Parts: sequence; C-alpha cells; structure tokens
Amino acid sequence: MVKNVVLLKAGDAATAVRLSAGDYDRWFLQTLGLSGYRFDILPAHQGAKLPEDLSGYDAVMMTGSPLSVTRLEPWMERAAEFMVNAADRGLPVLGVCFGHQLLAHAYGGRVGRNPLGREIGTVEVQLTKQGREDALFHGLPERLAVQATHEDIVVEAPTGATVLAGNANTAVQALAFRPHVRGVQFHPEVQVDTMRALIQARAEGLEADALARGLPAGERVPRLLAGVAPTPAGPRILTNFLERFS
Repeated sequence: MVKNVVLLKAGDAATAVRLSAGDYDRWFLQTLGLSGYRFDILPAHQGAKLPEDLSGYDAVMMTGSPLSVTRLEPWMERAAEFMVNAADRGLPVLGVCFGHQLLAHAYGGRVGRNPLGREIGTVEVQLTKQGREDALFHGLPERLAVQATHEDIVVEAPTGATVLAGNANTAVQALAFRPHVRGVQFHPEVQVDTMRALIQARAEGLEADALARGLPAGERVPRLLAGVAPTPAGPRILTNFLERFS
C-alpha cells in the first residue's frame, strides 16, 4: 500500500544548491522514490495551511532549514504544535536537522549554537545501546557514515527523550522523543552530489571559520570535498521510519 506523508518544508536551500541539486523537499523524494510513497509538501516557512484532518496520512516529516530554532518565528511555533498534535493522535513523526531541533524545543529541550562550529560533510556517528535496539536503525551497524551540515545542536534533550546516536562534534545526533517520534541531526536524505553542492555553497564561510580557528589556509574545503562518500545508511533510516513506525 502507498504511504501518504505530510512533508513540512522548513526553508529554502541556497540558490546555488537549488540550481545544482534541488531543494530540501526534492532530496527526500529522490532518496525515497515515489513508488511506495505519496508526499504532500507543505512550505511551513511560508505560512502554508497545515491540515486539521490527519486521518488520510501515515506519517509526518520535517526537513532541514537555513533558519534557526534559536530565533523562533510564529510559523515555527505553529509547525511544532502541529507535529506534537500529530504525534498525540498516533502518527509517526520524524524531524531532520532543523526539524529535529524544533521537536526538541517543542518537547521542552534546549537548542543552541554548537561551540565546536559547523559540522559538515560525510561524518561518522555511533549508535548508543538504545539506538542499536531502535527500529529507526534496524539493520545498521553500530558506527555509520551520514551526511551532515549544521551549526545549531540540541544542547539539552527533553525530559524523557532518549539519545540514540552521537559523535565527538554533536552528542545528540538522534533522539527518540516518544514511541513513534524521532529526530536526527544529520541528513539521511542527502546524497553525494547534494553534499558537495552544500560544501561548495559555503566554501567562503568555511574557509573564514578555518582561518579563525588557526587552521592552515586553503585546506578545509578541499579536504571536506575529498571526504564526501556514499552513505547507504541514510535511505535505510528513512525507509525504516516509514515502514516500521507507520
């Protein structure tokens, strides 16, 4: 049976990224495919009306965003309330990057800027004991490569939430908020070409940050681009969510 998914779009990717790799919503559609899923894409950041009747849907997902939960806007509060209400009605909810952070805020956690700076590129995360047992990571190894780009992190997980994955840069890489509510800081929907486009779009800022941290000039961006690699765990995580939670 086809799964009907509400996909909340939380922002617009940089123009250069959109031209070469598409926008946030497209990444999900490309990675998951359309053979078993139907997506209603709602640009929440543009004030899209969110459905009151969720009886025809199987899951809710929220994309990443260049915006920040640390600077809350009214649409963010509305989207957070929508996701919590959907979860209360029994629908599975998955937040990715910004969506993960907004869920953390909605459930009483705290989001802030990462003092270690932007994490970007293909990185490794390690599952916790609870993560190894969680259906979101079914069939995946304890250590897995994922794509990431973020400056904000969940500084303090909500009471009752369980950390499922982390690494040296970001201790909270994945959270179980409720039995059918999950958040991941990394980007399971991002593929190799998109990751490269994201790095290239931020090249100037990444170089400036590297210099400010005393790193050699001209090395960080080429090193990040050289390190981009396929991450088969990403599609598996999204599929696990849609097939094992809904």
